[in-house]
Amino acid sequence: MFGFSKRWDPHLKHCFATGGSSGAGLAFAKLLAQNGAYVFIVSRDQAKLNKALEELEAARQNSQQVFRAYSFSVNTEAGSAAAIKAASKPFDGRCPDAFSLCAGASRPGFFVEQTEESLRTGMEQTYYAQAFTALVSPMRHRKPWSSKASRLKGKIVFCSSTLGYFSMVGHSTYSPEKFAIRGLAETLQSEFMLYGIEVHVAFPGTIYSPGYSEENRVKPKVTLKIEETDEGATPEVVAKIILDGVRSGKFHITVDFIGNVFRSSTAGSTERNSYALDWVHGLIGYIALPIWRNSVDSTVLKHREEHEVYLRERGLLS
Repeated sequence: MFGFSKRWDPHLKHCFATGGSSGAGLAFAKLLAQNGAYVFIVSRDQAKLNKALEELEAARQNSQQVFRAYSFSVNTEAGSAAAIKAASKPFDGRCPDAFSLCAGASRPGFFVEQTEESLRTGMEQTYYAQAFTALVSPMRHRKPWSSKASRLKGKIVFCSSTLGYFSMVGHSTYSPEKFAIRGLAETLQSEFMLYGIEVHVAFPGTIYSPGYSEENRVKPKVTLKIEETDEGATPEVVAKIILDGVRSGKFHITVDFIGNVFRSSTAGSTERNSYALDWVHGLIGYIALPIWRNSVDSTVLKHREEHEVYLRERGLLS
């Protein structure tokens, strides 16, 4: 099993963050800045980037730090390549030491309402926005290790979701993409051992961010009902837990008790964070998750008549 002997320190590391203009992406970028890193943030909205850059400056720890903000769409290979090239320029073309991939969006809805366009858009906004950055990262072109002297360590941090462990009604254009991110991270965690690059994937639950407020405006009523007792966290809390996980070398990083239960219950061959605690969380999941799922299914069935009316109103049911 591959790992690093020392805790990772972002101090004076060249860090590249997508989705860095708001929410958990910005909170993570600010935390890197507070720890002395050079931080380069990327998103599509220039106005938000300008404001985010001011927040990074406020987190500055020393005069050596360099902060930049770039407007690129990273859901294409060309866009990702252009963003990385721009971020590498101030360092004489050297690629970033660490990539934080938080770009993504959620627009909940029923699967029967989706179109080919909406399904493809979901993949572009969530999966491809992270996959293409990893694909075009210059780190992937590094030669396999030939000697200790040539070993260059790197970091890639993907952002999945608790909905990358399970799913339910209302998340048909979001959860599959988060599952896909987990699959990609599992593959690269193995493959990138050849290049001295450590891969992490975070699985946050509800994050109280502007994006969360926006998705709740269009979320199906039955989904809101199921999630009404969910406890979320602020972007700052989530970012701190993720950075702590990255520093300690964890592969799967979960941010709360429920996340740990789902992680331990669906681990497969994934490396454990703690054999003892994961066994306890797995046992809890073995007993509690089927009971919880039955309650979810019961809630869904209670909305059957309401859902039929909903579909008729929208001409989806004759």
